[in-house]
Amino acid sequence: MAKAEQKTTAATGNAFVAEAYRQVAPDVVCAYPITPQTTIVEEFAKFVAKGKVHTEFVAVESEHSSMSASIGASAAGARTMTATSSQGLAYMWEELHIASGLRLPIIMTNTNRAISAPINIHCDHSDVMGARDTGWVILFAENAQEAYDHTIMSVRIAEENSLPVMPTLDGFITTHSIARAEVLDDESVANFVGEFTPEHAMLAEGKPVTVGGFASLGNAYLEVKKAEREAIDASADSILAIGKEFEELTGRPYAHIEGYGMEDAETAIIILGSSAGNARAVAREMRAEGKKVGVIKIRTYRPFPSKEIAEMVKGCKAIAVLDRAESFGAPAGPLALDTMSALYENNVMVPLRPYIYGLGGADVRLDLIRSVYDDLDKAAAGEPSPGLVYLGAH
Repeated sequence: MAKAEQKTTAATGNAFVAEAYRQVAPDVVCAYPITPQTTIVEEFAKFVAKGKVHTEFVAVESEHSSMSASIGASAAGARTMTATSSQGLAYMWEELHIASGLRLPIIMTNTNRAISAPINIHCDHSDVMGARDTGWVILFAENAQEAYDHTIMSVRIAEENSLPVMPTLDGFITTHSIARAEVLDDESVANFVGEFTPEHAMLAEGKPVTVGGFASLGNAYLEVKKAEREAIDASADSILAIGKEFEELTGRPYAHIEGYGMEDAETAIIILGSSAGNARAVAREMRAEGKKVGVIKIRTYRPFPSKEIAEMVKGCKAIAVLDRAESFGAPAGPLALDTMSALYENNVMVPLRPYIYGLGGADVRLDLIRSVYDDLDKAAAGEPSPGLVYLGAH
C-alpha cells in the first residue's frame, strides 16, 4: 500500500474526531450531547447540515436512547457511529451489553471524564473502566493524532470482527486542547474503511435473522457468551494487522503497547491515555541523568495485551501501574489488577506498585511522576510495598 497524502493542521482533539467521522461517512449517527463530548457531535451535525456528508443524523433525547437507536440501526445493516462520556456512558450501560451480545459493529467514541458524585466534568477513566467488562474493544489515545487515527481504524476493527469498538480520548486534556495532527485525504480514508456489507442484517431481503432471541433454557446463553469471549480474544491479531496496514498508509505505527526506554529499563511505569506524555517527559530527563527508567503506554485496553506487557517488563527490577480510576474494595485500580494477572499468567514475577492518580482532573505534575520512579528504586532494593498509593493526595 502506498503512503497517502496527508495535510498537517491544528485543531482540538474533538474536531479531529469529528473530521474522521465525516471522512468515514457512516450511514447513521445517533447522538446526545454531554460535556466534554458535545463538540464532536456538534461539528458532525454541521457537516450533515452543510451537505458535506450524507449521514442520517438522529438527535435523540438521552444517552440510553442514543445507544438503543444505534443498536437498531446497526442491526438493520447500517454503518453506525455515536459518541458519549461519563454519566452518559453509565446511562447506557445495559445497552452496551446488548450491542456486544448481538455482535454489532458500532463505533462509539468516549471522551473520558469523571463519574459523579461529587459533580466533576474533568478527566479521569472512571467512566470507561465501568464499561471494561461489557464486551467492547477499547482503545486509548494519548493525543489528538491518535484519537483521529483510532477513529478510522475502529471502523475496520468493528466490522472485521463483528464487535463494537470504543475509541477513547481524555476529556479537555485532549478533547479541547488545540493540537497538531496529520489528516488523510478523503479518498484514502474511504478506501481504507471500504464499503460496509453486513453478513447478517434485519432488512436484508430473503435472509431472515433472529435478533434478541430468548436463551434461558439449556446452555444457549453460555454458548453465546463463550463465542463472544472467543471473538474479542481473536480480535487482537486483527487489530495488529489493521494497525500495520494503517502504518503503511500513514507512516504511523500502531501496536497494542508502546515502550519508551524499555530496551534496558530497570524500572518502568505502565499508563494509559494523555498522561503517557508526562511519564515519558520525566523518563527522558532521568535517562539523561543516567537512570535506566522506562514507560509503557497501552493503546489496546480490551482485549488486554497480557503477553506483550509481560514480555516488555520481564527484565525490570520493579514496575508501577498508574490508574486514573478506582476499583473500590479491590487491592488496586483496574489497570493494575489487569497487569498483575498478566504477569502471573505469563510467569513474570516483578515487584509491582499500584497508584491512583489524576481523578477528576487532579494535576499530574512531573514531580509526582518522578516520585513514582524514586519509589520504584526502593522497591527494586527490596523495600516492602506500602500498598495502594493515592498520588498527590494528602
